[in-house]
Amino acid sequence: MKFDEFSQLALKIKNLPLPGEASHYKMSPELRIQWLKAHKIEDFQPKRAGVMALFYPDDGNETRLLLILRKVYEGIHSNQIGFPGGKVEQGDKDLLHTALRETHEEVGVPPHAVEVIRELSEVYIPPSNFLVRPFMGMYPDPRPFVKEESEVERIVEVFLKDFLDDSNHIEEILSTSYAKNINVPAYKLNGYTVWGATAMMLSEIKELLLEAF
Repeated sequence: MKFDEFSQLALKIKNLPLPGEASHYKMSPELRIQWLKAHKIEDFQPKRAGVMALFYPDDGNETRLLLILRKVYEGIHSNQIGFPGGKVEQGDKDLLHTALRETHEEVGVPPHAVEVIRELSEVYIPPSNFLVRPFMGMYPDPRPFVKEESEVERIVEVFLKDFLDDSNHIEEILSTSYAKNINVPAYKLNGYTVWGATAMMLSEIKELLLEAF
C-alpha cells in the first residue's frame, strides 16, 4: 500500500470506534482470556507504559510499520518483538508523551516529526504488571532509524501489505510465563513470531484498517 493511500485511511481511522477487547481476544490464548475475565486489573495497581505503532513510507513510498527486537536481558520481555515505547517516567506529562519520548530514545524518531493518528485500547500484561496504552502515528518524512544499542537488538521494518495478509496470521505452540506448550495465535512478520500483547495491539490496528477501507 502506498503511503498516500495509508494517509487517507488514517483520516478515517481517527473517527472509528475502537474494537477493544474483542480484537485483543482474537490474538490471546484461551488461558489468558479466562484469566483476564476473572480478575480486576485495578486490583493489581499496574505500572503504566506507552508505546507507538509507527507507520512511514520507504524509498518506494510503500507503507511500513516499525517494530523492534529487544535485547536479551533478565526480564519478562527479553528478546521479544514489540513496538518502541516503555514505562512512564517522572516528567512525562501523559502517556502520549511517554510513547513519543521512548520512541525517540529507542529508534531516534523526533517527537515533533510524528503525526499522531489516535490512541488505542489499553492492554494489560499480567507477567510484568504493566497496563500499556498504544498509539498510532505517522512518520511522513522519515530519517534513518538510530537504535538504542543497550535496549534494541534489531529494527524490524514490516511492509503493511504483509501485516494485512491473512496468511501471516498463524498459531504456534509456545511456552509463556504462565503456561507451557500452549497454542498461541500470532503473526509471522519478517520471519519473527509476534505474539502476546503486541499481537493483541496489532489485532486492533488491523481491524481499524480493514474498517477504514
